[in-house]
Formats: sequence, structure tokens, C-alpha cells
Amino acid sequence: MAKVYMEVYGCSANVADAEVMLGLLKSRGYEIVKDPEKADVNIVATCTVKTPTEHRMIHVISSLSKLEKPLIVAGCMPLTSREAIERINPKASLLGARAITRIVDAVETALHGGKFVKLIEADSTPLCKPRVRLKQFIGIIPIAQGCLGKCSFCQVKIARGILRSYPPDLIIEEVLRALEHGCKEIWLSSQDNGCYGIDIGLTLADLLEKILKIEKDFKIRIGMMNPVHIQAFIDRILDLFSDHRIFKFAHIPVQSGSDKILNDMRRGYTVADAEYVMRKFRSKYPELSLITDIIVGYPTESEEDFEDTLNFIKRVEPDHVNVSKFGARPKTEAYKLKPLPPMMIKKRVQKLSELYFNISYKRNLNWLNWVGEAIVEEQGLKPGSWIARNHAYKPIVVLHSENVLGEMLKIKIVKAYRNFLQGEILN
Repeated sequence: MAKVYMEVYGCSANVADAEVMLGLLKSRGYEIVKDPEKADVNIVATCTVKTPTEHRMIHVISSLSKLEKPLIVAGCMPLTSREAIERINPKASLLGARAITRIVDAVETALHGGKFVKLIEADSTPLCKPRVRLKQFIGIIPIAQGCLGKCSFCQVKIARGILRSYPPDLIIEEVLRALEHGCKEIWLSSQDNGCYGIDIGLTLADLLEKILKIEKDFKIRIGMMNPVHIQAFIDRILDLFSDHRIFKFAHIPVQSGSDKILNDMRRGYTVADAEYVMRKFRSKYPELSLITDIIVGYPTESEEDFEDTLNFIKRVEPDHVNVSKFGARPKTEAYKLKPLPPMMIKKRVQKLSELYFNISYKRNLNWLNWVGEAIVEEQGLKPGSWIARNHAYKPIVVLHSENVLGEMLKIKIVKAYRNFLQGEILN
């Protein structure tokens, strides 16, 4: 059979999609190779959430096209930026993020010199399919596709569509499969976990209750939850978080600390709404790792709006802030707005980054001398270094000469940095 090569970019949902595509190909006898020059067909699973990311995707597509082999561009970009792809490589096959289960058809068509185009497959569900796991010991499980947001700046709805929640029984079966395959962690992933189930008369709390009935020892990481929907069942979620198997981790993207900007962004909630959700999490679980996202330099953002954002971050003290410069994305409402001066945005990013770095470091200092268990998730940047996560999903760098991936270690934290903790292995 033919050989295929794949590069994967973007969010955990994109990684899960890539695992399914590789699994479907492997189940049909295709050989997965690690070198695009040795492949008969090359595949790139694309992300297009930010302008710099799209530029990188264009570079990757250009580089793979120069090999003069059949190319399949999958993921979000075929739906958001088809024209850009076809300018680079008119022969490239296109497989949308909502059609990844058609990957075998795409490869077979490409191998025979054709161009396969499938942007949306209405009934495509990436659950309970063959998989090639790209993250050993971690089961990434999509619980839904699309969202209910109307954000003025975001292309996600173009790529992923309106919310389509997957049935709980399929999700439970996928969890059981992952555990049977040796996964120690389950990541529940979607474009907005907070709106899971609204289209099928359920909530995220209902789904979690079902998953927690599985009588096995594993860790659960709940992905991003927008503030707009989670308020309705926040107390139930907080009660479920008391289970030791759920990481005390909450990713609540806010995007701005100004009500005016949130309204311009069409986010659907106020600063008070977001702060209410974050404070509820922190009051019940003080050690919880709180993550948020901020977009700096939205075209209507005044200096006063930006100061409101700084004050918001000072009040809620998140452990980490994903800071992004505003970048106009084609086919969105905000694309038509006049951008702010780049130097102004750069200065604001520097100011916000300095603030949150100080907050992150201060919060990390509270973990000094902590002793407890942490699971090793991935290799570190340096040889012999490993990154473990404790109950609050704090990244802890430890040193060990042997492979300890997936192991639960007893660790003492001996040093704090702004982005991670350093630990010593005690067992």
C-alpha cells in the first residue's frame, strides 16, 4: 500500500481529528511515514485561528507543494481560506474539518491524480473510529463540533459550523476505548465545552456525571468553557469538580475587560458575568489553575478600554493569560474595521504581558515546598527533562534519566518560575 505523511497544527480538537484520519488510513493498510519525501501522499491538518498561524500554514503548504507529490489540505483552512490554498497549489485536495472521516477517499483520489474536495459531511462523527494516538497516554475526545457564538472576529464558526453535540453514549464508549488503550488522561475537547448539549437537551454537567460513573482511575481535563453558557449550571459543575479525577483547571476565555469591547466583539456576556464564573471557581478551589484569553488591539479598543482589561486581570489574577494581538480574519465582521496602529498594539501587549507574568510568578511561589503526586505528560525541552502535572494541572519540570512518560510520581516543588514549577522526584 501507499505511504502517507501528515503534519498537524492547531488545537486539541485538530489533533484528535488527525488521530482519526491516521487511524482510518492505517486500518485500510496505508503506511504512516515520518518524512514527506518518502511519502506517496502528503497531508497537512491546518489551523487558521490567527493571522500569524495562517501565514505559517501558507508556508507549510508551499513547502509540501514543492515536493510535487499529491497534497491534501485538511482541517479548518479549506473552509476559511480555500482561495489562498488554491493559489499556491490548484491541484491540492481539500478536506474540511467537518469531513475528516472521508480521508481514505481523499487519499485514493489524490493517488490516482484527481482532486478530492469535501468541505462538509453532514453526518461525519469522529468518535469510535480507529485512531493513531499522537499523544501517548492522553485520550483527546471531541464532545461537540462547532459553537453557538456570534463573535465578530472569529473564523471558527465558518470552519466548524453551528453547535452539534455528540451523543453521551458515543463519548462514553470513546472514553472506555482510550482507557483500554492505556490512556491515563482524558481531555474533553470542543470549540466551547460550556455550550455542550444545548442542542440535544443536555449540559456539560450531565455529560460529566455519566463519565464519572466509570469506575476506573484516570484524570480528566475539561477544555475551554466560554462564560456565556456555563453560568446556568456553574454550581453543578463546581460540585462535580470535587472528584479527585478532575484536574482543578479552568480555561475561561474573556477576550477583554471592557463591556464596550465585549459588546463590539459580540461575545454575549459582560465583564461581571465572566468575573462571576471565575470567582466561583476560585472561591471553591483556591489552588485551581485559571487560564484566560485576551485579544489586545481590537479596532474599537480605546486606552480606557485597555485599562479596564488591565484592571480586570489584576482583580481575578489568572495563572496564565493567552495574549493575542488582534488580527483581522477574512469573512468576519471585524475584518471591515480600521485597525489600530501596530506600535500601539505592541505597547499594550507588552504592558499586559508584564502584568500577567508578575501575577503568574506570584501565584507559582505559593507552590514552593508542595509535596504530592503528579502525572508525567510529555518530554521537556532538554534531554532527561519531563513535564508532569499535579491535581491543579500545574506544569512541573522534573529530571529523570529513564522514560517516565505516563507515570504517577511523588514530587516536591523546589523552585518557581513564571511559566512553570521545578520539582524533585521523591519516589
